[in-house]
Amino acid sequence: PTQSVGMIRSPVVLDIGQADTRLVARLAGDTHLLLEIGAPELDLVLRFRAHALMQALEAQALHGVIDLTPGIRSLQIHYQPEQLTLADLLALITAEWHAVCASQNLQVPSRIVHLPLSWDDPACQLAIEKYMTTVRKDAPWCPSNLEFIRRINDLANLDEVRHTVFDASYLVMGLGDVYLGAPVATPLDPRHRLVTTKYNPARTWTAENSVGIGGAYLCVYGMEGPGGYQFVGRTLQMWNRYREVAAFDGKPWLLRFFDQIRFYPVSADELVQIRRDFPLGRFELNIEHSQLNLTDYQAFLAQEAESIGAFRGQQQRAFNAERERWIASGQAHFDSEELAAPQGADTPLQANEYSIDSHIAGNLWQVQVSAGERVAAGDVLVILESMKMEIPVVAPFAGTVREIPVQPGSGIGAGQRVVVLERDLQ
Repeated sequence: PTQSVGMIRSPVVLDIGQADTRLVARLAGDTHLLLEIGAPELDLVLRFRAHALMQALEAQALHGVIDLTPGIRSLQIHYQPEQLTLADLLALITAEWHAVCASQNLQVPSRIVHLPLSWDDPACQLAIEKYMTTVRKDAPWCPSNLEFIRRINDLANLDEVRHTVFDASYLVMGLGDVYLGAPVATPLDPRHRLVTTKYNPARTWTAENSVGIGGAYLCVYGMEGPGGYQFVGRTLQMWNRYREVAAFDGKPWLLRFFDQIRFYPVSADELVQIRRDFPLGRFELNIEHSQLNLTDYQAFLAQEAESIGAFRGQQQRAFNAERERWIASGQAHFDSEELAAPQGADTPLQANEYSIDSHIAGNLWQVQVSAGERVAAGDVLVILESMKMEIPVVAPFAGTVREIPVQPGSGIGAGQRVVVLERDLQ
């Protein structure tokens, strides 16, 4: 793999090691190199070695390397080939990788960050309610994501789901999962790894800092937006856009690679106050500093192998049984294509009545007025949802609502009447 770029016939420019010590390097354009480690599976050992390799390359402060971007079992290197040739870069990577794999005492700093969690928070319940109204009413994970998590993991009751989440130590494997500073984490103990499917189709709205599980990963949503992970609750801010706060250690994002998240319960009202205080530096976060040792972790996995294997087997059987129930009930297939909105004949308008029409196609999320109600110009009549956005339809003038021919959850076509408004006489 010391060819010049002009001689390369394959994007794979390096392939060394075997099994969990294998490293493959692929060209990713003219100025990027993508390193992939081991097999494409969830294995914390692979993430551990990828992190150690990144730290080793960072310590070299290589002239010509612009930045290093880690994934779960990958590392992307952005470099300047006119300053650091591909051949020299691959030689450096090879040397550092051999050193990482040969180390008998590989360890990395690992902070333990204690985060408050409002279990089954009202913001999560609102997101589920909105999803059922405007996206998919009969999804297997509705109306309770927690019941779905219980069922698909074959847990006895919802208390077991709660205990599993609060007992787990979630290792932060990635940051910036779509959103600002959003962590992707998975429990160190495989017996704490609850597995789920994601929403299909996705939610159009998720509250900032909701906590959810998708596949075997836990994520804290860095900002308000769409999403598909199954909710367990809500926590404090992952990103601070306002001012410097000690817990953020000089950066706008809270967590670091290889942090361990441990949740503790708070009420919804307590979390409201915490979320108000934390960005202003008025809430102290408990952060412990520790080290995570790869040899010790591998010894733990070997010691508990039988119990871990039994847990995974039971979990897989429950997951398969849930999928079979979907097939039997017809829930396995969902046609995400938008249905054409029903277009019946509109009732004739009376004198001084006006049809207020939707200017876009979408779903009706909320009706904000009722028949007979007086409204002022600019008042919101209904709220539509389209392309993951909430779009209000407002009164163009003051008047009285005479008819509302649509219902929440119904499909709305562009130009379809949503309200009949009688204009005030001057």
